[in-house]
Amino acid sequence: MSPARSTLALAALTALSGCALGPDYQPPTPPQGATAPFVSANSAATTSTELPVFWWQLYDDAELNQLIVQAFAANQDLKAAEANLAASRAIYEGARSGLYPQTGLGFGATYGRDPTTDEILELTGRKPQTIWLFDSLLDASYELDLFGHVRRSIEAAKDNSQAVAAARDELRVTIAAETARAYGQVCTLGEQISVANRSLALVSQQRRIVAQRRDDGAGSNFDVVQADVLVSQVRATLPPLEGQRRAAEFELTALLGQTPANAPGLVERCVEPPRLASLMPVGDGAALLRRRPDVREADRRLATSLAEIGVATADLYPRITLSGFYGGAASQIDMLGSNSGLAWGMGPSISWAFPNMTGPLARLAQAKAGAAASLANFNSVVLQALKETEQALSIYRAELDHHAALATARSEAQQEFGLAKDEFAAGEISNLDLLTAEQTLIAADDAIALSDAALLQDQISVFKALGGGWQDSRDGGTVSAPNDGR
Repeated sequence: MSPARSTLALAALTALSGCALGPDYQPPTPPQGATAPFVSANSAATTSTELPVFWWQLYDDAELNQLIVQAFAANQDLKAAEANLAASRAIYEGARSGLYPQTGLGFGATYGRDPTTDEILELTGRKPQTIWLFDSLLDASYELDLFGHVRRSIEAAKDNSQAVAAARDELRVTIAAETARAYGQVCTLGEQISVANRSLALVSQQRRIVAQRRDDGAGSNFDVVQADVLVSQVRATLPPLEGQRRAAEFELTALLGQTPANAPGLVERCVEPPRLASLMPVGDGAALLRRRPDVREADRRLATSLAEIGVATADLYPRITLSGFYGGAASQIDMLGSNSGLAWGMGPSISWAFPNMTGPLARLAQAKAGAAASLANFNSVVLQALKETEQALSIYRAELDHHAALATARSEAQQEFGLAKDEFAAGEISNLDLLTAEQTLIAADDAIALSDAALLQDQISVFKALGGGWQDSRDGGTVSAPNDGR
């Protein structure tokens, strides 16, 4: 071939190697209204400010901060996810090696009879011999990526690695939320126990007053028995609360990677729930879709599927490989580099599944179906993320209204009980009326404590739905979402 034709052929191959078959990734369009502000957000309790990286710091609770850091470091499922991510990144690096020539170096020594040597000896009238045969060979091959088989394979491996990273981040969201949830249960149950103890002290004091009135002749044994019943009823609420608080602490202990014998001892320390120091930042739909790891994972799965279409499409066309070798073979090791034992060669090779294209076409159809499924899954995940967030915000908003109404009722019950005590002391109402006012106040206090617990759990549900907390907090730093390189 003349130099001019060689140059043209090389230019043509170079141009072809810049072409990658199959669809290029384009970010999918979310459903209409997906990026709008949340319709269930309570403007009196939330703000459109985007959720901070470490949402649990909004409670300004050093104990909670430390527990979540510890949970990230100790969780075994997270360690498994990190190992899976390392494996996927290794696969990606392996795919990248296709951009470079593949080389191999071999050396061998064989003792025996070689058929080729025996044939030469026979032709020259000599007897076959048992000898040592040494060989060494350096070979190299390079695939001309004319149709993008290598590049699409690299894209698929990279996108899959990013999807695995998103799956790990989704696990972090769950770990942060469940750790905060278990801690909140310990503390809110501590508050309920404190309320029960205050109620017990109250009814015990009233029982002493009723007993004193009976001794003074102003009351009856029936009044004392009624007071005793109320005292017993309030006291009976304490053991179940203590048991639930212990169970919540053991749940937290497991999240911290500890055995029950090494429980952190929060039962004795935390007697009131952590409270937000400011309005809850929730952002909007656009920020939600950027932040939630499951949405990012679905997007990366879609990108992987599109790249796999390119791989399958490239398999419909020939794969051209340039290969060469250099080495030698000799019966004496010091003759391997001599001209008599030297061997070398280079040239192209073509592989093509033609004319029977059934297999490649089937794989292409499979890849296209997989991409369609990935797109449908992405849309489903987006709708699920929006639904979960709106549901969590709606429940939280309702509990806020419920808590406000309970606070009003509790204030009224406190006022009613104060009046009842004064009127009972003056002999204007019966002991039954006083007991009724006591029971109303006790129920109001208990309802407020239960609502405090519900509010905290609802807040955590909102934070979890918003997809916060997946950034790595073990060293206090952050890990940004992976860049897809496009």
